[in-house]
Amino acid sequence: MVELKTDTSIDAMHEAGQVVARALTAVRKAAGVGVSLLELDEVAHGVLREAGASSPFLGYRPSFAPTPFPAVLCVSVNDAIVHGIPGRYRLRDGDLVSIDFGAELGGWVGDSALSFVVGTPRAADLRLIETAERALAAGIGAAVVGNRIGDIAHAIGTVCRGAGYGIPDGFGGHGIGRRMHEDPGVPNEGRPGRGMRLRHGMVLAIEPMVIEGGTDGYHAAPDGWTLKTNDGTRAAHAEHTVAITDAGPRILTARGHAPE
Repeated sequence: MVELKTDTSIDAMHEAGQVVARALTAVRKAAGVGVSLLELDEVAHGVLREAGASSPFLGYRPSFAPTPFPAVLCVSVNDAIVHGIPGRYRLRDGDLVSIDFGAELGGWVGDSALSFVVGTPRAADLRLIETAERALAAGIGAAVVGNRIGDIAHAIGTVCRGAGYGIPDGFGGHGIGRRMHEDPGVPNEGRPGRGMRLRHGMVLAIEPMVIEGGTDGYHAAPDGWTLKTNDGTRAAHAEHTVAITDAGPRILTARGHAPE
């Protein structure tokens, strides 16, 4: 069942989304060669504490997970696609890092992700990240009243496939609101004109993921959470929480002009 949010509720979700935006900006600023993933998680914790917000990630345990998620931040490095658990690993020059973060404030949830390179980037990594961002922008551009979920999926998939990249099979975006994962699902590939029609008040987390090697396969790491590419190539992830409105898509987790 899809819950249509009121304009007041969307404004409240924007407040939660801005906590997410501040956290991602702070984590990216803190990320550098020699910094541990646990230290990045603590930066994100600090933003939550300052905002009086809580984490929808910490303690979350979907059916596939062997244990509850132990952190507030997902940090996926190089061949990790999503759901990376922050640990003692220290970032190295040239690492491709994807960070995914959620915040709950006033009973509403925001969720967003971005990817970047620590230190000296490879041209291939920059192209991979730029493609994920372009795919996100294309998906958001299709998130208008009267379109369908398939139009968002098709826009994302067209960008990713057109660049020669793989798309992790079975993973995509989702509805969001009082809970982090709500209906409907938002695939990262699909046929235009298919699926649920978009209406004012729907709020979606749109999140393309791309695999450099062009394959769609992935596997779970020994921790049972981190998803890694089967071919060992790198991956990138981009996400925003977006409200569907009569005035057009409203990005609730926009990071504005804050330095990243």
